[in-house]
Amino acid sequence: MTDKSAPTYITGRIVRTDLDGDDPNAAAEAMIVEDGKITAIGSKADVAKPAGAQAVDIPDGWVLPGLIEPHSHPSAAAFQLSYNVIDIRPVTLFTADDVWAAIKKQVAAKSDPKATDRWVFANGWDPLLQKGLTEPNIQELDKISPDVPLLIAHNSGHSIYFNTACAEYCKITKDTPDPPGAKYGRDANGELNGIGYEAGAVLSIAQPFLSSLADKMPQIFMAHLQGLQKKGITTIADLGWTAQFNPLAQGLQKAGGGVLPVRLRAYELSNPGAKPSLPLANGDDWFKQIGIKIISDGSPWVGNIATSFPYLTNAATKAIGLEPHHIGKANYTKEQMLALAEQYAGDGWQLATHSHGDVAVDLTIDTYEQVIKKHKLKDHRFRLEHCGLMTPEQFKRAHSLGITTSLFVDHITYWGEVLEDDLFGKERGGAWADAGTATDAGIAVTFHNDGTVTPCEPLRNMAVAETRTTRQGRKLSGGKGVTRDVSLRGHTANAAWQLKGENEIGILKEGNYADLTVISVDPRKAKPEDLATANVLATAHAGVVTPT
Repeated sequence: MTDKSAPTYITGRIVRTDLDGDDPNAAAEAMIVEDGKITAIGSKADVAKPAGAQAVDIPDGWVLPGLIEPHSHPSAAAFQLSYNVIDIRPVTLFTADDVWAAIKKQVAAKSDPKATDRWVFANGWDPLLQKGLTEPNIQELDKISPDVPLLIAHNSGHSIYFNTACAEYCKITKDTPDPPGAKYGRDANGELNGIGYEAGAVLSIAQPFLSSLADKMPQIFMAHLQGLQKKGITTIADLGWTAQFNPLAQGLQKAGGGVLPVRLRAYELSNPGAKPSLPLANGDDWFKQIGIKIISDGSPWVGNIATSFPYLTNAATKAIGLEPHHIGKANYTKEQMLALAEQYAGDGWQLATHSHGDVAVDLTIDTYEQVIKKHKLKDHRFRLEHCGLMTPEQFKRAHSLGITTSLFVDHITYWGEVLEDDLFGKERGGAWADAGTATDAGIAVTFHNDGTVTPCEPLRNMAVAETRTTRQGRKLSGGKGVTRDVSLRGHTANAAWQLKGENEIGILKEGNYADLTVISVDPRKAKPEDLATANVLATAHAGVVTPT
């Protein structure tokens, strides 16, 4: 650790990613850091070592602004990736047999009356990639686990499956009203069928189990944040924040002497009639709540994104429980969406809305437009999240209103073939998460991994945004790739701007924090496939370098 009372003189191969018109690929060789912020940056000839400064040379790798994950769910992911939960994600287990074997093994272990935490939580169900899985109902899950609560979260996070013991544990019955923007599945007789759809239902089922680990959550959450730092992340946005996590984050920050392993920006989940749990002016440069999250539709993998056209009808869509020619619907009506937005936007909160289908995108843009005009909002930076089937015309309209987008391009890596062959066809599925067209429309796009849905891999996001190529080597038939300049900004400068932090992070310039990520390849010149698999060698916050 460096002595913060003295300047630090950092040297190495430094890539700035400016937003101010300078060459974004211009390399620097040296920077001076005082009180955690850059006071000079440039060539060694222009930026000399100050007298008494501590020298920190980074001889290996290339230095980037600290990588920013603008849309994730670390508060939930910390629990979902902990030892308490079975990881059945398709990036971990590849077949239906593997999934069921892992679940049944844990049920057997937890059926022992002496077992602690007598419940089984599996996370990552995905019949589109784990061929042979079919949507389970409550009777099937009761046979597997008649006494121990069993819940299985879909990899998308937009649906969850549960047995009778779980329903009883969570105090959910056939008479329990559906949460706003969500629902509990019911059979023809009105009985629970063991499926919860959308965030409100998923949280109501998962929350009691999360709460049972309250005393362990500080260690679980800290370990997760430390793991993110090792992947090169220096700032992360949590778009599933709830009030219960405020004291957790604040407690960890206090225990760490005011710092965290990564800077944390929270977007609290919206709720009809609710108010934010923190005032608009809150927190500091390490932790603050800056926005509100709305979920206008669901996940493509479970059939509940709002589109103007049907899903394909085939074996794959049948396996995820869709009727022929199925068309998904939005979670809210126009009136409900507007009421949600009005609860927060007039007070100055930034809105970020999950919108995948073209109908959901229109609904969100329409809502934003009304709120912007009513309150005469200027620098609102309202966000559209994921934007799988957003069209060129919608990107142009969004930009004209000052709306920005964060695209889930890593869907292409893992589900590219599924999008084209199984769900939407080549014309629509092939244009999924169209970062190049968004950029052409003038939008400062960003990329993300959305918590546990895909591994935290910002460098791979940059590569796939350029190539639009799946891990099996297929280049999608539609959409446009971006330049390397744009791909680098997607997790640095653009992401900082979306989080209203361009004068703090994301760009290596005078006045900003010296938050850095050091990677093993030249990010300006490496082939996309080499950028995707580059090693993270170190990170730094405020000029304090930590090897990974």
